[in-house]
Amino acid sequence: MFGMSTAHNPTPSPIKIEVWTDFVCPFCLLGEHVIEQAARGLPVTIQWQPFELRPHPTPTLRPEDEYLPRVWKAAVYPMAEQLGVPIQLPSVSPQPYTRKAFLGLQFAEQHGQGNAYVSAVMQAFFQQDKNIGEDSMLKDILSGLGLDPTGLDAVVQSPSANAAHDEALARAYALGVRSVPSLRLNGQLFSGVPDAESLRTVLLNLTGQAQ
Repeated sequence: MFGMSTAHNPTPSPIKIEVWTDFVCPFCLLGEHVIEQAARGLPVTIQWQPFELRPHPTPTLRPEDEYLPRVWKAAVYPMAEQLGVPIQLPSVSPQPYTRKAFLGLQFAEQHGQGNAYVSAVMQAFFQQDKNIGEDSMLKDILSGLGLDPTGLDAVVQSPSANAAHDEALARAYALGVRSVPSLRLNGQLFSGVPDAESLRTVLLNLTGQAQ
């Protein structure tokens, strides 16, 4: 997957990985686990980028329909078991839109809590069966991170925050992002849950810590 050459690259510090995600995509939770494991102990920053799979007013998926149970049985649960990540198909129906959760991410990032917020939102949805489309749930998550929950109201109502979100979505499409998770590393874009060993090897090379 990560077939890039690193021999002639200068050693930047820290290395930045851009990760496009959607909070209702189970593979994004699994990808987050892999990326954080691969980056552990290295001078790497993860910058989470929004990619709404089904922006309003596109209908979102329903767990009682045939599609979600089939995909989870065939692909999500086997991969989660292999990675050792607890996960369950949420019962929330229809699945929530995620624009508001991404606006909450902007607020969390302003206070240095972006990574923790992403983890908390996906854990709430996929491990606690919570409706992350509800203001009260997102505010609980922000409170749990020690942030002012009223910050969600401010960012949701902010024209500049909404414009920044729309610009981020447009940039994703311009870069060729069409699915999540997608990673941009060293100028190259990769889609799908990465292989942990391959990603770790690339990061070790890029940070000059390869043995």
